[in-house]
Amino acid sequence: MSIKENLYLNLIKDDRYMYLIKGLGNTLLITIVAVVVGILLGFLLAYIRSTHDKTGKWKAANLLAHLYITVIRGTPMVLQLLIVYFVIFASVNIPKIIVAFIAFGLNSAAYVAEIIRAGIMAVDVGQMEAGRSLGLSAAQTYRYIILPQAFKNALPPLGNEFIMIIKDTSLAMNITVAEMFMATQRINARYYEPLALYIELALIYLLFSTVLTGSDWVTGGVFGAEASLPAVGMGLLLTIIFLCCCKKDER
Repeated sequence: MSIKENLYLNLIKDDRYMYLIKGLGNTLLITIVAVVVGILLGFLLAYIRSTHDKTGKWKAANLLAHLYITVIRGTPMVLQLLIVYFVIFASVNIPKIIVAFIAFGLNSAAYVAEIIRAGIMAVDVGQMEAGRSLGLSAAQTYRYIILPQAFKNALPPLGNEFIMIIKDTSLAMNITVAEMFMATQRINARYYEPLALYIELALIYLLFSTVLTGSDWVTGGVFGAEASLPAVGMGLLLTIIFLCCCKKDER
């Protein structure tokens, strides 16, 4: 089968590309909501943990935050997704994509919390003392001095977390959310050509990862263009494999 015929059967015939477009929309929607929830809740957890680490206050809140982070980071994402869907919302009629928002957001919050906490702890303690000596309150010192520096420190790993969420959204297929991976499965059920379809899907995920990895607005210019070179190389490799498979089928 030629490349043209393969692309036609997988994407063009019967408007099968619409499955991927709708799946891509759900993938991006889940990612954006999960990132927003993760940053908001993660910042709260990081503030509690870093305040306890520096002052010894909020022992009970720190214990709960530490327990939450340990459980979430220590268990598989797919297990958390299934627990949220089949246990927590078992008796509630709720859209499955909302369940995905909640599950991925709660999972992301645990990782974001540790990223932000590390960024805060990396700021020298003298910065707080300098702010207080200038007459700023503790809250003002955090807002104008500590957090801007902490955010700069946390920006590169936050970009990596964004990329991980995009790839992890494929797990939403386990609760039949129509994201990109499930859209590919539906196309494959109609026309059984799994290798070509999966490579096409891998190229789409890799495209997003490459763009985000090489973007200065995600990494803050820390990684630069060199960071995207390995991903570009993998993309070229997958493209070559895809073309070779099509040529083999054609022969």
